[in-house]
Amino acid sequence: MTAPSILLVEDDPPLRTLTARALQENGYVVRPAATAPEMWATFDAGPIDLILLDIMLPGTSGIDLCQAIRRRSEVPIIFISAKGSETDRVVGLELGADDYLPKPFSSRELVARVRAVLRRGGSEKRRMTPSSRAEFDGWTVDFSRRELYSPSGALVSLTGAEFDLLSSFLGHPQRVIARERLIELSRARIGDSSDRSIDVLVSRLRRKLTAGDKAAPIITVRGVGYMLNTPVTRS
Repeated sequence: MTAPSILLVEDDPPLRTLTARALQENGYVVRPAATAPEMWATFDAGPIDLILLDIMLPGTSGIDLCQAIRRRSEVPIIFISAKGSETDRVVGLELGADDYLPKPFSSRELVARVRAVLRRGGSEKRRMTPSSRAEFDGWTVDFSRRELYSPSGALVSLTGAEFDLLSSFLGHPQRVIARERLIELSRARIGDSSDRSIDVLVSRLRRKLTAGDKAAPIITVRGVGYMLNTPVTRS
């Protein structure tokens, strides 16, 4: 089995070296980059399984790079930054990141986050499930391919975190799910129930589940959590 390839975008040489070493010692192939041009050259040179992206970069910022990457690919992205506030995590989620790792971080935490994100978008993406498809409110989900299709049949691009969140709702249709439980079910590790991270992730999924004038079938139950308010048919 080929080792996962990680594109590490970090302009601080000592930290880049330490981070790369920690990942390599745990079996990952690391492709380092210090600037946006270096990142794009590496990105276009071969398959990348995950991007570790520093926010504070010289020239083009990590935020701008994340937006540009998302226009081209749904490759998992973990933001790394000295900024660790709730606002920064929310911004990362809004841009389509799959996780957020504030500096300073330990090698153990780094590897755990990388494994979690790759597990969401990698092994589970290839794994067949007993019910490989589900339909709800005109939408269709293919679990084996981790794909979402709109009522018109168009493929809707979802990040790994968004797909896991949708799968959690589909597993508990027409039932209220508390925010804490939703985080556990979807394995969303960007923050916890005390901040807005899960709310932003739900908001992002809602936008993608809006078809024309028809609102997304996810409602807010004030003070409790969220609910998918439509039946689900599995096949």
